[in-house]
Amino acid sequence: MDHEQLLRWLSLQATPGIGDISLHKIMQHYGSIQALCQASTRSLQSLLGHKAGLVERAIAKPLLEDQFAKTLNWLAQPQHHILMLEDEGYPKLLKEIPDPPPILYIDGDVDALRMPQLAIVGSRSPSAQGRINAGLFSSDLAARGLAITSGMALGVDTAAHEGALKKDGMTLAIAGTGVDVIYPARNEELATKIRMSGALVSEFPLGCTPRRENFPRRNRIISGLSLGVMVVEATVRSGSLITAHLAAEQGREVFAIPGSIHTPQARGCHLLIREGAKLIETAEDILNELGVLLSYSTVETVTSKDVTDPQADSLDSQAEPLLAYLGFDPVSVNELVERSGLTADVISSMLLRMELLGQVESGPGGRYIRAIN
Repeated sequence: MDHEQLLRWLSLQATPGIGDISLHKIMQHYGSIQALCQASTRSLQSLLGHKAGLVERAIAKPLLEDQFAKTLNWLAQPQHHILMLEDEGYPKLLKEIPDPPPILYIDGDVDALRMPQLAIVGSRSPSAQGRINAGLFSSDLAARGLAITSGMALGVDTAAHEGALKKDGMTLAIAGTGVDVIYPARNEELATKIRMSGALVSEFPLGCTPRRENFPRRNRIISGLSLGVMVVEATVRSGSLITAHLAAEQGREVFAIPGSIHTPQARGCHLLIREGAKLIETAEDILNELGVLLSYSTVETVTSKDVTDPQADSLDSQAEPLLAYLGFDPVSVNELVERSGLTADVISSMLLRMELLGQVESGPGGRYIRAIN
């Protein structure tokens, strides 16, 4: 897209009264800025009603270039991109949703948007086990060729991005701010890594600060870019359920990891499962469900046990002593912390690996026992 066309689209986006809904109608109906400029007043009124005059004035006298100096300077930097709905490179899956964003700002690899993706979302305050699950599933699936998409929030989102990065996989963060405004601020380092191994993506103009109403809206992009959405942990009022419901409306697969009936963080997942989401226990469950949708990708068929964790060596060396603190009566993670002196995160990681290996079994209330072999 040339300089003048870009300025006209940005002018339209910045014009009060012309929101994303109107901009989407314009792009869908006319397809290009040239066709829009040639449109008759009657055609515009038929499409936009009383807003037709706003559009005519905006394209007749677009905002001056210096009003977009920040955006143009940003765009001139390496790995910075703006995609319009009319552009050939606009991701096909996202274009198919009912309300695709008319303009996308991308900081990173623009080709990442067209990779087969799985969204992993969940609680901002997950349990230690939930954080581990998000990281391990993400690492496993990223190693098989899926890009991992999430919202860079604290908790499950962060664990999902980090899990993909551990396997040198591709990961995308969909922001509820401008791509130049990192939120939460403590994820600045993570954002830098994502730029280098994927992309930061937003529909909001540069400089847009965090606003409560932006985050539910950006969730449709998380689901819209993805073949499916996996919810790791969520309460029944979690924003992750918004993403899952949007995914279902968009015709995407919805997956949920079950948990203890006593844990509030599992109730959102259980609700989704009752509504028809696929219950997930392994990465193979996801790959099998995606099936034909992944036939064009380079996904390998390996098992969860084949995936190596970066901390595996240190965990395995401590696993045998931990078994000594486990009996055949159920015991909680907190009790194991007291008995072993290890941290809850370390114990939870070890228990997950030991469970995959069949050495321990989990029971109600987040308690564990030694497996009877």
